[in-house]
Amino acid sequence: MASDPAGELTAFVEERGGRAGASSLEDRGDAALPPPRPLRPADRRHREPVLECADNLDFMGALPDGRFKLVVTSPPYNLGKDYEARSPLEAYLASQEKVIGECARLLHRRGSLCWQVGNYVDNGEIVPLDAVLYPIFRARGLRLRNRIVWSFGHGLHCAKRLSGRYETINWWTKGDDYTWNLDAIRIPSKYPGKRHFKGPKAGQLSGNPKGKNPSDVWEFPNVKNNHPEKTIHPCQFPVELVERLVLSMTDEGDAVLDPYMGVGSAAIAALKHGRDAYGCDIVRDYVDIARARVRRLREGTLRTRPMGKPIYDPSKPNGGHRCESPPNTPTSTARST
Repeated sequence: MASDPAGELTAFVEERGGRAGASSLEDRGDAALPPPRPLRPADRRHREPVLECADNLDFMGALPDGRFKLVVTSPPYNLGKDYEARSPLEAYLASQEKVIGECARLLHRRGSLCWQVGNYVDNGEIVPLDAVLYPIFRARGLRLRNRIVWSFGHGLHCAKRLSGRYETINWWTKGDDYTWNLDAIRIPSKYPGKRHFKGPKAGQLSGNPKGKNPSDVWEFPNVKNNHPEKTIHPCQFPVELVERLVLSMTDEGDAVLDPYMGVGSAAIAALKHGRDAYGCDIVRDYVDIARARVRRLREGTLRTRPMGKPIYDPSKPNGGHRCESPPNTPTSTARST
């Protein structure tokens, strides 16, 4: 983790008036669910998150070089949604270049930058944003480690082309010596008891007993109306997706930044696992909801979809979900998640 005197960060929070836990605007969509466990005492020992309503270039400009082990975000796709103004593609890329430049400056020498995007659509023609953004990241000296495909089951239905059911997360690092914790994100092996049948390892397990590498194709439900994390934001990160990035690319006590934080899902993922969280957004309602979600996380009342929960399968009893969950375990009653 990058060294950073506590006094410097405290001064930054006080200067910005950071009150991450205070808000009168509540999160939506999960009030009827049973309460999850409160954060463990170990989860509380890190600094309060810094979540601001601010332009991201102004916000990042006040932060020190090399501060963040992980920068993870999903910028607007230039589609003209409620939180963005549609602009010519060239202007969009120019604005992204400025933000990416600041993110690269803030990235720790062993850090990772994860940029989650979909397609820009112009008169029915799609432009994959990760492809047109690639030269900008390379020009900053960053190295692409994976192009992760995030697959999900729900979305708009297209009439003149195949319906889009994936987006990408481009994982960049600043160098070859980067933080990487594969064991933290292993998933159950398809054949956990499989053994070598011949040779010097005959009879020994052929796979890692801790589980397998989750590969570069990830399947998580996107946050739609029946998802337990749903708020007013139209394009929300599922927390479990960011948790996988946080656990694998940072260590406890590291700092995580989301310069387009929306309703704070990246901050929630960081705080759940003992990391420091920073983020900003220009929409006041989103920032208020992010702060309210942090407060509810601290209180133990925030609903998130648990990591590793199977995706709902209508062909299986109870959709493949357990009928009952252990006490104080976050659960979802949403059938499609």
